[in-house]
Amino acid sequence: MNLHALKVFYYVARNGNVTKASEELRISQPAVTQHVRNLEKELGIKLVKPEGRGISLTYAGNELYSLSGKLFAVEHEIEIRMNDIAVGKLGELTISATYLPATILLPKYIAMFKAKNEDVKINVVTGNSKEAFALLNSHKADVAIIGGGWELPNIHWEHLFDDELWFVVPPHHPLANREVSLHEMMEETFVIREDGSSTRERFLSMCRTFNVRQPKIGMQFNGLYETIKAVSAGYGANLISAMVVREFVDRGEVARVFVQNIDLRRPIAMCTVENNLLSPVAREFVQLIRDKLRVE
Repeated sequence: MNLHALKVFYYVARNGNVTKASEELRISQPAVTQHVRNLEKELGIKLVKPEGRGISLTYAGNELYSLSGKLFAVEHEIEIRMNDIAVGKLGELTISATYLPATILLPKYIAMFKAKNEDVKINVVTGNSKEAFALLNSHKADVAIIGGGWELPNIHWEHLFDDELWFVVPPHHPLANREVSLHEMMEETFVIREDGSSTRERFLSMCRTFNVRQPKIGMQFNGLYETIKAVSAGYGANLISAMVVREFVDRGEVARVFVQNIDLRRPIAMCTVENNLLSPVAREFVQLIRDKLRVE
């Protein structure tokens, strides 16, 4: 069926008049009449009949008008939905994130984004750096927010800011609030993150760089807050993000150890797959983060 001819018929039927239909469609009256005749010929049935200065619908015409109204209502809804998707107001966004961005950074940015884009569905998958990159590379995530990590082939890495890493111990530990050498610090037993964690990799890399013993690992956890809780309960030392542990230090639940000549930082980055066109929703979210960090 010729859908353009059907739309012309719909306008004629709705107005009951060829003249008004031609004005709305911005085509000539003879063209309107010809489209209706062509549709009647295609369907093999009469759709309209003259009535006064206008037209009226036959039984078939009324049926077609009713059905075509539903069709063009769906067409209008499709146009609205597609436009909302195109401008980032509707869609789905999956973010893979390491623990620090997932708990400290993303909640506020997602709240800001949702306030303006309520109909966007957002999924956040939390894991270590290795897991976050795996989701991005397999196209199961649109964007990854990585605390630490490392630059990889085919990944566009956009540096956001740097996060300090602090050594912490239980509040009544002999090293609490003291300045010590790295060799002294490495005599301690550590609570450490799991394999694949960028903080763990940064820690081990530091040991190799300064030619000190690898950390003695007493406990291993798959999460930031678990390691802090273990230390605050009185066991071991930890190397951890300052952004995460600062509030625990301020409350006296753990204490810093100031290690001489060591200034450890790790990048917080926003990562996407190179040469991969982001969805409108992903583009909007990425731009929001850029804009907010620029003013902060």
